[in-house]
Amino acid sequence: MTRLNLILLVALLVSSVYLVRVSYDERRLYAALDRARTEQRQLETEYGSLQAEQQAQATPTRIDKTARDKLHMVPATSAVMKQVVVSAATPSGTASQGQP
Repeated sequence: MTRLNLILLVALLVSSVYLVRVSYDERRLYAALDRARTEQRQLETEYGSLQAEQQAQATPTRIDKTARDKLHMVPATSAVMKQVVVSAATPSGTASQGQP
């Protein structure tokens, strides 16, 4: 009978240690999950603000102002445009190659 009690005591101790270990792992994993969810919320908030900033930066007025100020671009007028006339006749070498 004492041998059975000893075996049962050892089984109880092993299962108790296992239960403590599993509980510890569960708490550790839950804390990691909570940190990941917090980081996810922060990243979603940051992504939303970056999208709003991108939309604000991409307005046509701002693009036009940047093109004029930084790139020194001007609207195309007939004074600065050159007209290119393409004749209907093609060189004999390009017609046989299938190029227009």
